[in-house]
Amino acid sequence: MIPKKNLLPYGKDKFKVDMKPGKPKGKLILVTAVSPTPAGEGKTTTTIGLGDALNHLGENVVICLREPSLGPVFGIKGGATGGGKSRIKPSEDINLHFTGDFHAITSANNLLAAMIDNHIYHGNELKIDKVTWKRCLDMNDRALRDKFNITAASEVMAIFCLAENFDDLKVRLGRIVVGQNIDGKNITAKQINAHGAMAALLKDAIKPNLVKTLEGTPTLVHGGPFANIAHGCNSVIATKIALGLADYVVTEAGFGSDLGAEKFLNIKCRSAGIWPDAAVLVATVRAGLENLKRHIEIMKVYGIPFTIALNRFPDDSAKDIAEFKKLGAIESRVFAQGGQGGVELANAALQLCRGDFQSPVSFIYNDNDSIQEKITKIATKIYKSKQMVFSDLALEQVKTMPNLPVCMAKTPYEMPEILEIKELRLSAGAGFVVAICGAIMTMPGLPKRPAAEDFK
Repeated sequence: MIPKKNLLPYGKDKFKVDMKPGKPKGKLILVTAVSPTPAGEGKTTTTIGLGDALNHLGENVVICLREPSLGPVFGIKGGATGGGKSRIKPSEDINLHFTGDFHAITSANNLLAAMIDNHIYHGNELKIDKVTWKRCLDMNDRALRDKFNITAASEVMAIFCLAENFDDLKVRLGRIVVGQNIDGKNITAKQINAHGAMAALLKDAIKPNLVKTLEGTPTLVHGGPFANIAHGCNSVIATKIALGLADYVVTEAGFGSDLGAEKFLNIKCRSAGIWPDAAVLVATVRAGLENLKRHIEIMKVYGIPFTIALNRFPDDSAKDIAEFKKLGAIESRVFAQGGQGGVELANAALQLCRGDFQSPVSFIYNDNDSIQEKITKIATKIYKSKQMVFSDLALEQVKTMPNLPVCMAKTPYEMPEILEIKELRLSAGAGFVVAICGAIMTMPGLPKRPAAEDFK
């Protein structure tokens, strides 16, 4: 599928892919989910199992996933390489340091911070008065919250995943706003002359990573922004390479359809000029029937043909399963059976992709809507919020913000009736404005009993 000359080995079982995307030919299937319980509902496992199931049916398929962050790996969720018989390998390597992409992103972010400090120390020619750029670390560490983001929430990560190629990456890095001067004007990374060195640190990382599932389905794993505090999708580069190689591309967006799917459509698809042909909504008995009903309504707003995957657990009762099937859910047994346990789901997805209905490109908001209008449309149409509360700070910030798409930083566990917008943060390089909602934090802390304790 990929010529050997375009594969750069990183050991025996993982590669960097050094090639430009070909002409898109594949159908794109988006896997999303209901609002999760803290341990997650098996969205990645379902994505991998669906890809393997399509392979079972003789289809030419590539899976596209995000890279795991060490924060969740050592926090609550653990790894992000699937589970049971629906996993990608080498799981341990992928969950830990993989090919070093996260470390390269961390280094690029912190180089910029060091160069800002250095510029000020050596005379401050640009008259920087306020620095807004934070350092980052790929670890949950609440003691660093004041001055650090977790790497998955860094704007460098968002840029990395939205860039079309290396040249676009460098331009976007140059647009990063690092602070303001004494006249209140924005200062950028390009003015600091940091963007070239930052891009150099990312020259290998920007090449997607190729691994495979336990059943041999090729999988591109690249980039890892969180979906609650960033835009939650793997890289545009990996997705477009996959669309040029395969007839079907299965990808996921983080957390539920209110977060990852919304940002996949309104940020990634808007930027990259792509749109899914079908979607799969993952549900579980433990996450609840009402939870599923709410996300069915959200998926209807997007207008994308979708099917429902009920990710089976051993203790699910026949009565509960029957209730989910009344809503059209298809049992998915990919954890226990691998691709064979997802054949019914794969056939349903194929039927949607091959059907007469072509999903129209339909964004939740228009480009020329104001930032407040964009936030309000997301909140009312997707979260069903009844009231928006913009803080005085947010109302002041919106006056100077460029009119870009909005990235909602919101808890994945609820959709509040009263949505509080605490502040706005400009991600000019990524091309969006981050709306900080409620008590969301861009540097998480470890839980009372972190997954790190399970490592012996």
